[in-house]
Amino acid sequence: MGEPVTLNVGGCVYSTSLSTLQRYPDSMLGAMFGGDLPTVRDAKGNYFIDRDGLLFRYILNFLRTSELTLPCDFKETELLRKEADFYQIEPLIQCLGDPKPLLPYPTDTYEEVVELSSTRKLSKYSNPVAVIITQLTITTKVHALLESISSGFTKWNKHMMDTRDYQVSFTFGPCDHQQEVSLRVHLLDFISKAGFTIRNTRVHHMSERANENTVEHHWTFCRRARKVTN
Repeated sequence: MGEPVTLNVGGCVYSTSLSTLQRYPDSMLGAMFGGDLPTVRDAKGNYFIDRDGLLFRYILNFLRTSELTLPCDFKETELLRKEADFYQIEPLIQCLGDPKPLLPYPTDTYEEVVELSSTRKLSKYSNPVAVIITQLTITTKVHALLESISSGFTKWNKHMMDTRDYQVSFTFGPCDHQQEVSLRVHLLDFISKAGFTIRNTRVHHMSERANENTVEHHWTFCRRARKVTN
């Protein structure tokens, strides 16, 4: 397995092998330790990643075994899902994307739904994780959320915005893998802070051309809202 690699993740120090970190070459860690993304070291020479250090335990164990094992009383699934998405470990994202059971709602409430779709075109030339273009589409009938997203993400390279049919679309590119992941993490966090929780996720891969891969992600978020009676 070669020499051990030591990582400082949010203040927690882990030791593992380079082959473990590169188990999924298309992931963020695979790109970092394959030389496609820059790395940072702390004062002691450990590779530094500014993420949740405690949850990285489960990320690392998944890289070692390709199996997700969580304690019976584990209550941080939503946080772990965000970490899996940040590291772009798609088999782990799929493991965490099982639909949640539908719970009965009181008669004076209903369910608001937000759907987020991401289409990523990846170039196979020179850099295997170079993102040619990313399009994100958010669909919901919650007008206030759409307005907040539209105004809150002006710092991103927003080429298109379409609010017809309760839909906002963003198209970005070209951008690097880290920018693309950072954008989606920001959007997921934004929607979660609005009170929505992830119902399910799915990932689809396809090749349109010999030199391109397309990866599609889809998330469904839900939150309970109270009916307004006149």
